Amino acid sequence: MKSKEMELLISVILLFVGIAVLVIIHVCIAGRAFRGGNQGDNMGQRSGNGTKRMSTGDLERLPCFDYKAAEKGSGSVDCAVCLENFKMGDKCRLLPNCRHSFHVQCIDSWLLKAPICPICRTCVNPPKIDVILREESRIELT
Repeated sequence: MKSKEMELLISVILLFVGIAVLVIIHVCIAGRAFRGGNQGDNMGQRSGNGTKRMSTGDLERLPCFDYKAAEKGSGSVDCAVCLENFKMGDKCRLLPNCRHSFHVQCIDSWLLKAPICPICRTCVNPPKIDVILREESRIELT
């Protein structure tokens, strides 16, 4: 009878050890998932996809405009972040590489998390001052 009791005791101990190991693995995986979103809150750090995070200064260099309604019959235009229609006078931001437009507050909060276009996934690099000046001078010459 003693060996049956010993086998039962060992089985119960192994069961609890196995459960403890599973709980530790779960805590490690879940903890990594929660910490993953908070890593790199400092400006200039890399995001999860390897692109450099945008600072508020980078955002301010992206072009803004006040929305004006297009010609009648051309349909409404929506912000792909909030899915709301653009209304006359809304502050909008144009992404320079892909030319997609969004509400300023929508795209700014998006770009601080992931510096890519939410529509086409093009990397959003704010134009450098010298590039802007060169393009403006080229436009004036033509």
